Amino acid sequence: MLTRKQYELLIFIEKYLGDTSISPSFDEMMLAIHLKSKSSIHRLLVGLEERGFIRRLPYKARAIEVLEKQMLVPSSIYNHSKNYTDVITIPFYGKIAAGIPIEALNDNSNTICVPSTLLKTGEHYALTVNGDSMIEAGIFDGDTVIINRCNVAESGSIVVALIDESEATLKRLRYNINKSSIVLEPANKKYQPRIFQSERVRVQGRLIGLIRYY
Repeated sequence: MLTRKQYELLIFIEKYLGDTSISPSFDEMMLAIHLKSKSSIHRLLVGLEERGFIRRLPYKARAIEVLEKQMLVPSSIYNHSKNYTDVITIPFYGKIAAGIPIEALNDNSNTICVPSTLLKTGEHYALTVNGDSMIEAGIFDGDTVIINRCNVAESGSIVVALIDESEATLKRLRYNINKSSIVLEPANKKYQPRIFQSERVRVQGRLIGLIRYY
């Protein structure tokens, strides 16, 4: 389990590498996670390397490689009355459009760890939101949503809907009176609801939680 500062540093390094393709300097890392000494950064890097999350290449300045990209919950975010090790691994299926539907993703090779208190009964999986159509529901581009797998959801629920067995999208579900048609409703005035015959839409899960990095 990572400490909060280890977690913050790992996330910063991964984002910095993704944005620039080079490793951040010690000064940049100090500024990012609000530390005042390079020795503190050094200790955090050593801890991350010992746990297998990063690799520092010898004889090269600013050369850090992120090895472990699972989403980890730092121990310090738990309520201290809880067991810090009480986490569960669930499948992570990558990105899902929250604006334009994309093909359903079924890659089971990646996982993330989430607190067990966030989950309900049954199976769960995670997706990263790609798009802005749910921002008025507090769901933003880059957020990771936790989905409770199910094939039935109440009207008004935010669900993962599979359209024509080929496209998946995250939207609010609405039924007409006799459930002969389904409305997939965005939460952004820029987008229009989409209406489908019920047999064209299959619910794949219901939103139960969200993880966001700052």
